[in-house]
Amino acid sequence: MPLDLNSDLGEGFGSWTMGDDAAMLDLVTSANIACGFHAGDPSIMRRTCALAAERGVRIGAHVGHRDLVGFGRRRIEIDPADLRDEVLYQIGALDGFARAAGSRVSYVKPHGALYHSAAARRDLADAVLAAMTDLDPKLVLLGPAGTELEHAATAAGVRFVGEGFADRAYTPEGRLAPRGRAGAVLDADAAVAQAVSIATEGRARVVEGGTVEVGAGSLCVHGDTPAAVEMARRIRDALAAAGVVVEAFV
Repeated sequence: MPLDLNSDLGEGFGSWTMGDDAAMLDLVTSANIACGFHAGDPSIMRRTCALAAERGVRIGAHVGHRDLVGFGRRRIEIDPADLRDEVLYQIGALDGFARAAGSRVSYVKPHGALYHSAAARRDLADAVLAAMTDLDPKLVLLGPAGTELEHAATAAGVRFVGEGFADRAYTPEGRLAPRGRAGAVLDADAAVAQAVSIATEGRARVVEGGTVEVGAGSLCVHGDTPAAVEMARRIRDALAAAGVVVEAFV
């Protein structure tokens, strides 16, 4: 079964940059591009969309809370109606730059705190889906399988793709272990092994030990560390060696 590789990109701001987006775009098949709320700005959005389009990499709107200072990782209480408008605003803005580059936004992935809160709360998940269908009912939602995001997508008639993480350990319930927890962030060797395990067996490492089932049609490789590109290259090579076809899900 084919597997998509995605990465969170375009997460700089002004003269400050995070990660080597150009190098990562040579390795992934889908790019989750920040839309200016948790990171990114118009110039970075334009540049990242152009780089993705040049390489035939699918463009996804990486939508988050309006929280540049906290990088979108702080929980923010927001009315679902306001969230719907903020998500629609972000998708529309990125789609403008994607179309200017000869591509388009083909999927949406929530970021950080929104990723987790919308996975747990149906009202927030419904708001994300409403924003997507407001713009284009054919947009695909990328997120954690078996959560309110998947349930909301099913109810809205929107295609859902489950996401796994190569470099993160999980809880016994199949959720991502918090970053601050010991063993939650995997080193390169463990991440490569986990990528192959998710792709071939549908299982990921549990932080307390053992494994848990993870339904994933796309695998995230974080691009915000100095060794991220090398890790992504090793993961892609390991998947090929295991007979896994890497291709975009949309």
